[in-house]
Amino acid sequence: MSNNQNLVAPQWQEPSQARFLTLLSDFGDRDVYVGAIKGVITQINPKLTIVDLTHQIPPQDIVAARFSLMNVYPYFPTGTVHVAVVDPGVGSKRRAIAVEFAQGFLVGPDNGIFSGVLSQSPAIAAVELTNLNYWRTQQPSKTFHGRDIFAPVAAHLTSGVPLKQLGQEIEPATLVKLDIGECKKTANGVVGCIQYIDHFGNLVSNIPESYVRGKTWYVQAAGLTIPGGETYSDVKAGEAIALVGSHGWIEIAINSGNAHLQLQINLQDALSVINH
Repeated sequence: MSNNQNLVAPQWQEPSQARFLTLLSDFGDRDVYVGAIKGVITQINPKLTIVDLTHQIPPQDIVAARFSLMNVYPYFPTGTVHVAVVDPGVGSKRRAIAVEFAQGFLVGPDNGIFSGVLSQSPAIAAVELTNLNYWRTQQPSKTFHGRDIFAPVAAHLTSGVPLKQLGQEIEPATLVKLDIGECKKTANGVVGCIQYIDHFGNLVSNIPESYVRGKTWYVQAAGLTIPGGETYSDVKAGEAIALVGSHGWIEIAINSGNAHLQLQINLQDALSVINH
C-alpha cells in the first residue's frame, strides 16, 4: 500500500498529465511573437499541451481580454495555467504577476486583465515575478515580457515549481481591477452597459441571464426598444433582438447583421432591461 501511495505524487507532477497552458494575447497571427512564446515554453516543458484561446484581441484592449478570459477559463481542467498578455504598460512600473485561484493559475501583467476571472473565483495567493532565476534572461526585453518573463514562469509553474518560489508575495486585494461598471436593479428591471463587442458585432452587456430567467422582457438602448427573445431567428433578417448569448450575458444582435455597425452602440454605452 505504501509503495502505491508513493507513486501518486510523481504522476501528478508529470506535465503531460497534470497541466494545460492557455495563451491569450493581442499579438495577431502575422508576426512570430506567439511562436517565440511557444518556443520558450516548450524548451522548459516539451510535453505540455498548449491551447491558443485567441491572439486576435484588439491591440491594447485590456477590457476585451478580461472578458474573453473570464468566459473561457471554466472549460479547462483544474490546474491549468492561463497566460494572458495584453500589455500596453510593458516595460513600465506595472507589476508582472502570477496568481493562484481555485481552477489553476494566471500569469501576466497586473493591469486588470485578470479581474474578470477573479470576480468569479477569488485569488488564493499572488506573487510579483521578482525571481529572475525563472525568467528567460535576467535582462528581459523592455517590450516583450510575454516571451522573457511570462512564458518561462508559466512553463515552470506547469512543471511543478511552487508559486511562492517565483517571487515576492503580494496581497491579492492590491491587484488592479478594471472598472467597467456594475449592473444595478431598478423598479422594473436592471440597468447596465456594453462590456464587449464580438466578431459578429453582437453587443454583449454586463447583465447576466439571472435577471431575465423566466420573465418576459425587452431592452432599451440608444433610444431604441429591442424585443427580448431566445434565438437570432426570432426576428426577421436585418432586425434587432436582445437575447442571452452562449456566454450567459444579455446581448443585442442583428439577425444576419452587425449590431455594432447598424445600431451605432459602443462599448460602455448604457442599456436597460425592462421586465413586463
